[in-house]
Amino acid sequence: MLLADSGEKARESSKTTDGGKAILVEIWSPWLVKSPWVHYCPKMSLHKHLVWSALLFCGLSAAFADTLQLKGNDAVTGKILMEKPDAVVVDVGYTVLVVPRSAIVKISQANNALTRLTATASPLLDLNAPTQFYHGDGGRSAAMGDVRDLVKQIGEAVVQVRTPGGLGSGFFINADGYLITNFHVIEGETEITVEVYRQVDGQLDRESYKKVRIMAINKFQDLALLKIEDKNAPKFKYVTLGNSDALSVGDPVFAIGSPMGLERTVTEGILSTKTREMEGELYLQTTAQINPGNSGGPLFDMAGDVIGVTNMKIMFGEGLGFAIPVELVRNFLDHRDAFAYSSDNPNTPYRYLEPPSPASHKPVEQ
Repeated sequence: MLLADSGEKARESSKTTDGGKAILVEIWSPWLVKSPWVHYCPKMSLHKHLVWSALLFCGLSAAFADTLQLKGNDAVTGKILMEKPDAVVVDVGYTVLVVPRSAIVKISQANNALTRLTATASPLLDLNAPTQFYHGDGGRSAAMGDVRDLVKQIGEAVVQVRTPGGLGSGFFINADGYLITNFHVIEGETEITVEVYRQVDGQLDRESYKKVRIMAINKFQDLALLKIEDKNAPKFKYVTLGNSDALSVGDPVFAIGSPMGLERTVTEGILSTKTREMEGELYLQTTAQINPGNSGGPLFDMAGDVIGVTNMKIMFGEGLGFAIPVELVRNFLDHRDAFAYSSDNPNTPYRYLEPPSPASHKPVEQ
C-alpha cells in the first residue's frame, strides 16, 4: 500500500568608494499529482548607496529620524522599517534602502534614544522580492552549522497547522505572520489554528492563533499561503528560503515538523536525489524521516535555509520522503496574486468547464 504524507527579482545596485573602501547598498525599487504508486493519504485525525547627513525627508526632521552610521564616517538618515539579521531597511522619503549590516557601524533610533553596535554579517544581500515579502539569498550560504545549533536558531519559525479534519506543519516566511504549508493540509477547511512554540526563559511557551486567513493556494503544486490575523499577534521568527539547485546529492539535510502530531520533531538525513520525477514534476528525495503530520513543514540545508517543503512519502519503505523544491515556493510567492484565494471557489483558483458530451458531436440528420 502506497501512501503519501498527510494532514496535513528586480534589483539595482551601485557602489560608492570612500577612502578606498567600497560599500554596496541595494535598492529594491501544477501540481497535486496522484499516481498509481504515490498518493496523498486521508488527513490524520485529530517574507544607489546614498550618503546623507543633516537632511530632511518629506518633512521629517532629522531630529526625529533614525540614523545608520556607516563605515568611513558616512551615514543614512530616515525611518527604519525593518531590521533583519543581515540588513536594515530604511525609508529615506522617496525610496527605500536596504543597507547590509556589514556596512553599518552603529544604529541610532530617535524614537527611543537607542544606540547600539551592529553585528557582522554577509557583505551582500540578494533580495528575492521587491517588497521583501520573504527572505533569502538565492544561493548557498558559506557558513555551515550543525543540526543542534540550527534548531535552536530557527526552530521557533516552524509551526503546527490544525484543522477540524487533521493536522500538518508549516513555517513563517516573514515576521508579519505569513506562513507556508501544503494545500492538502487545509484543503476544504476554513477553520484553521496555528500552534506556535516559543522559548521563554528556558521554558517552552505554546501559543495558539485561531484567526488564520487563507491568502493563496496552488493545488497543483500543493502549496498554500496563510496569514495569522489575531489582533494581538506579535512579530514572528521566520526562516530564509535557500536554493536547492546549489545542493549536491549526498548533502546532509534535516526536517522539522509534527509527525503524528508530535510537534517540534527533528529528523536528519541526506539529499538522495534532486530530480525524482513523478507525473512530469521533479521532487527532492530525502532519507530524513517524513511521516503524516510533517506535510507543509520545511526541509533545511546545513546553513539553516529552507530548500524544500515536505509533502509525501512512500509508506512501505524507509527513508523515502519527498519535498517540493524551494524554487517552486519562490515562484508561488512571487506570483501569489495569481493564486489568490476566493471563498467563492475555495479549492482551486481555476474553474473548469464540463467537457462536451458525445451527443453534442453527433451529425445532424437532414
